[in-house]
Amino acid sequence: MNLPSLILISLGLSMDCFAVSLSFGTAHKLLWKDILLMAFLFGLFQGIMPLIGWLVGNSIQSLIAPVDHWIAFAILASIGLKMIWQSFNTDDEKRSIDIRKITVLLTLSIATSIDALITGVGFGFIRVNILAAVFIISIITFIVSVIGAKLGEKTTFLPARWAEFFGGAVLIAIGVKVVVEHLAII
Repeated sequence: MNLPSLILISLGLSMDCFAVSLSFGTAHKLLWKDILLMAFLFGLFQGIMPLIGWLVGNSIQSLIAPVDHWIAFAILASIGLKMIWQSFNTDDEKRSIDIRKITVLLTLSIATSIDALITGVGFGFIRVNILAAVFIISIITFIVSVIGAKLGEKTTFLPARWAEFFGGAVLIAIGVKVVVEHLAII
C-alpha cells in the first residue's frame, strides 16, 4: 500500500475522532491539557487497534488469499457505510459529551477506534508496512483531533456530521481502489 492511500485511510479513520473533538469544542471551553490528552488517547488507540487487527488478519491470510481483496473491500466499505449512516442518524446532542472525564475519554477512545481494529484486519490481507501504518494513523488522528477541538471552539455552525460522512466516503473509495488494483493485476 502506498503512502497516499495510507494517508487517506488515516484521514478516514480519524473522522470519528474529528467529529467527537469538534463537538466537544463547540460545547465546552477547553484547556490545552484537555485537548492534548484527548488527541493523545485518540491517536494511541487509533494506532494500537490496527496493529491488533493486523496480527489477526496476517495470521489467517494464507487461508483466504484468493479473496483477500474482496474482504478488504468489504471491511472498508462496511465501515464507510456505517460512518455515513451514523452521520445522518446520530443527534448532534449525542455528539456533545463531557470528554474531560477520563472514563468518558477512554470509552470514546476505544469506541472511535473499533473501525481501526477492523481496518487492521484488512491490512493483514494486503501489503502494508504495519509499523508505518500505525505511526501515520496515530499522528494524523492526533493532529485531526486537535484541529477538530480548536475548530469547534471557533464555530458552532460547522456540523460534525459532515466530517463523519466524508471519512466514510474516503474509506469506501479506498476499498474500491483495492479491488480495482487487484483486478488490474489479474
